[in-house]
Amino acid sequence: MHGTPHIVSDVMTTTVVSVGREASFKELVHLMRDWRISALPVVEGEGRVVGVVSEADLLHTEEFRDGAPDRYTQARPVDGLAAVGGLTAGELMTSPAVTVRPDATLAQAARFMARARVKRLPVTDGLGFLQGVVSRADLLKVFLRDDEEIAEEVRREIVSYLFPAPGSVLRVDVRDGVVTLAGRIRDTSLVPVAARLVRAVEGAVDVEFDLSPNPAPAAAADPKRASGTGRP
Repeated sequence: MHGTPHIVSDVMTTTVVSVGREASFKELVHLMRDWRISALPVVEGEGRVVGVVSEADLLHTEEFRDGAPDRYTQARPVDGLAAVGGLTAGELMTSPAVTVRPDATLAQAARFMARARVKRLPVTDGLGFLQGVVSRADLLKVFLRDDEEIAEEVRREIVSYLFPAPGSVLRVDVRDGVVTLAGRIRDTSLVPVAARLVRAVEGAVDVEFDLSPNPAPAAAADPKRASGTGRP
């Protein structure tokens, strides 16, 4: 009944900057600055993702430089103080990487990001090879859907099934992503179901109702009983 949700491959960025394990600290900093990104997938071989190095990972070295060598080496042991300043992506990265599949829904990707507390996720196929990257900004693209496009989906996929005419007469309006259902409906018990389905429509920010009950028509009188000739 409901429209097919957007998936990660619909919104992900396919031009991806990645690095190998041997990429140096300075190379990582330059790449993040030049591409204005907060994390880089670390790959090996033909592009299998083995980890992710983020701004937070790089900032650990700044903690060390700021005079806390004991705390740094306990949290992330390195081979001697000389290694700091020459750390590689393989030494700095978080592994295994938190990744997402191209066919995951945007809601699933958002949950992965929230749980891992990251802003970007590498997108990998079933074998772990890099396909793209999806960011928080990419996930928000669905909210740029045109209001009339959202309204048409609500009419077609929800209203026509839950509140078919002539028993119900509903108007669907959308403004800035807020969906309003107004009119008369036969079965008011379906309103919570409608609210849940409308909120699941991609691009819908919220739903409001302006409804009144539409009473069922009275049953037609039995003409035999009305004339008194009907059998008991």
